[in-house]
Amino acid sequence: MSGAILRRGTVDDAVALAALAARTFVETFGADNRPEDLQAHLDKSYGIAQQLAELRDPGVVTVLADQGGELVGFAQLRRNAPPDCVAEREAIELHRFYLDQRTHGTGLAARLMQAVREVARGLGGRHLWLGVWERNPRAQAFYRKSGFVDVGSTIYRVGPDAQTDRVFLAEVPRE
Repeated sequence: MSGAILRRGTVDDAVALAALAARTFVETFGADNRPEDLQAHLDKSYGIAQQLAELRDPGVVTVLADQGGELVGFAQLRRNAPPDCVAEREAIELHRFYLDQRTHGTGLAARLMQAVREVARGLGGRHLWLGVWERNPRAQAFYRKSGFVDVGSTIYRVGPDAQTDRVFLAEVPRE
């Protein structure tokens, strides 16, 4: 799986991306959320129409990990107002970062994170920020290993359920 090709997403990827996004979200958070809350979130965030809109949006960049024509991971960056705990104004949000469970431990996550940094730099970002669920220690450990630091918290909704996300911040290296 580490031989996956990293590339920018296009509108032609919307159907496959919607399926991957929903599947990886359920794999990651399904056991810890009420089914009706999870479904409400999936309907709002990961449908084909939503992915088409994001892929068309010039303020959103989607990086895909493609393994032999199958999407196995993705990251989405966007310009979005950060929470108050992020003082840096030239910060780009790493909105989504998900990999198929089969790719865990292959080095693909590190490669995808490097691509994220390159995109953020290209967007003029000097920092990256993200929210990660307080009950997701594996992801938090990966982000720390990738140079992020915990700077505060924010609320993230899964359906009507308000959950606490830790907010992580990292500098974007200047090449």
